[in-house]
Amino acid sequence: SRAMSDPAGAGAERGAAPRKSENEGRPEEGRKQQVILVAYVIATLDLIFVFMQLGVMPYLAKSLGLDSVGFGYLQTVFGVLQLVGGPIFGRFADQFGSRAALMLSCASGSVFFLLVSISTSIPLLFLSRLPAVFMHGMPGAQKVITDLTAPSQRAGALGKLGLCFGIGIIIGSALGGVLSTKFSIFVPMYVGLVGSLVNTVIVMVWMPSRAGLKSDHPVTERSNVFSLQEILRLMTFPGVMEVFIVKVLAGLPIGLFLIMFSIISMDFFGLEAVQSGYLMSYFGVLQMVVQGLVIGKLTSLCSERTLLRLSVAVFAGVGLAMALMRNVLHYCIIAVPLVFAFGTLATITDSILTKSVPASDTGTMLGICASVQPLTRTVGPTIGGLLYKHFGVSSFGCLQLAVNVGLFVYLLKSNIPLQERKGL
Repeated sequence: SRAMSDPAGAGAERGAAPRKSENEGRPEEGRKQQVILVAYVIATLDLIFVFMQLGVMPYLAKSLGLDSVGFGYLQTVFGVLQLVGGPIFGRFADQFGSRAALMLSCASGSVFFLLVSISTSIPLLFLSRLPAVFMHGMPGAQKVITDLTAPSQRAGALGKLGLCFGIGIIIGSALGGVLSTKFSIFVPMYVGLVGSLVNTVIVMVWMPSRAGLKSDHPVTERSNVFSLQEILRLMTFPGVMEVFIVKVLAGLPIGLFLIMFSIISMDFFGLEAVQSGYLMSYFGVLQMVVQGLVIGKLTSLCSERTLLRLSVAVFAGVGLAMALMRNVLHYCIIAVPLVFAFGTLATITDSILTKSVPASDTGTMLGICASVQPLTRTVGPTIGGLLYKHFGVSSFGCLQLAVNVGLFVYLLKSNIPLQERKGL
């Protein structure tokens, strides 16, 4: 009102406009960093609860009379639901915002743990898998980070989610074991239920609505969330299909090995359950160090194309080492480049793919990326079981080497367009 009554004042304010907007930009940037920090906290809690139930689930299934084949079916159902739900969840995030998507994920987690906690029969246990279709806390957090970071900072910010993953593995696995041993097999599920409800409240209170923060990303026009055509449309953008194929194939043989690891650790390495737990914790620490510290530094020093080639080259070396692996000490040494390659490939491909599609479709793209792991979990037990039974542990390493040598040659010879798309 003062500006309207005082023309000189208005002119002065107009003259000071650039400085004012510059000063206003700092608090806005600070608020964005706070929201990103909240996203890291939500992702960490979500992963803790996921790994907590993963460690306990085999014992719960066994106590209800489910044999190893039946448990395999249970895992497959979970994998298929996550595989189908990833792109749908991403479309939902694009159309309704990351806050609504994270609320959906946390609420689905609450229903999941509620159903597991009252599972007194095998049909109820299978029914408890249904909410998994919308349990995508990690892609939800990735969507927040993608919306609020500049393209040049995206890979480093996404890489820090690996720190959350490592904390989730260590605390979740340990907490699940302690609670189920000290109290009851259902106690971790009760903790997961309460924790998921708390996570939902955190999203509601500390995560702003789409209008709460300025984002450079335009809003997607409302259309059918379940549209397969809209999901597949993203694969037609330059470089997307090529990078996605590299993302799927590069880590697939090692993914098959990790799915069979519980059996391999007993048969091949001769480990007890407690020792396997220690090995998982070791993996968690490596994940925290590599993705939390190393990858962030590398993204500021090297181009994404260079890091993509580097991760595939390291994966090929890991394959050769695994083909020659004979004991658990060898595996502990191999685990260092293995975690590096996995972390780098996941972070860089996510960053490249979200920049290669329109800004309004990043959620859908992240959902498609999130489907890679469930895809491996779905086909893994069958293919991994056949490889292990007929060709032994070394077969995983040989396949890893062959696939990644082929991919490395392809990446050197082809010129995949890596670009940022800002508009619709």
